[in-house]
Amino acid sequence: MKTIACLGDSNTFGFDPQSLWGERYPKDVRWPDRLAAAGFRVHNFGQNGLGVSRVVAHEVMVWQLQTVQPLDAVVVMLGSNDLLMGLSAKETVRAMENLVSLILEKKAAETVWLIAPPSLKPGTWVQGEEMIEESKRLAEAYRRLAEEKKICFADAGGWDIPLAYDGVHFTAEGHRSFSDKLAELLARPC
Repeated sequence: MKTIACLGDSNTFGFDPQSLWGERYPKDVRWPDRLAAAGFRVHNFGQNGLGVSRVVAHEVMVWQLQTVQPLDAVVVMLGSNDLLMGLSAKETVRAMENLVSLILEKKAAETVWLIAPPSLKPGTWVQGEEMIEESKRLAEAYRRLAEEKKICFADAGGWDIPLAYDGVHFTAEGHRSFSDKLAELLARPC
């Protein structure tokens, strides 16, 4: 059984955008818990609002990973909140490079998977084509970073993940689709 840790934002946490008080989707819906049901041992460190540009949080993220070692893989999917705060793809990938370098330096996991979040869509949180285009640029910037750092990469923007009315958060079906795609990737070498 592979042991993985997930670093991410509200989509990793399992935030339900339809909930009145910001609750999570049920356990059988959230993608990290679906991975666990598929036979992986999963440590979910997803947090609502987490952005990769909060560099002060990088040490805490790596410390979290070290508390659950040994890890076969760490899955990192961050960047959407950074774009929503007005950062560019270029600024976001610079911060991601810092986080990935720290994970590699500390040997926090045997394999590192960098996942580009699904591209943002028009919605109540996403108004304007520039933000959507920037989210597409982020995927390509992450691809280049993964090649440079010799880590695994996947672009969830190509997985047709259903997003909610806000243009950011996974629907319940989005969680199912995401977990199915990711389980396929984690089951084989990258």
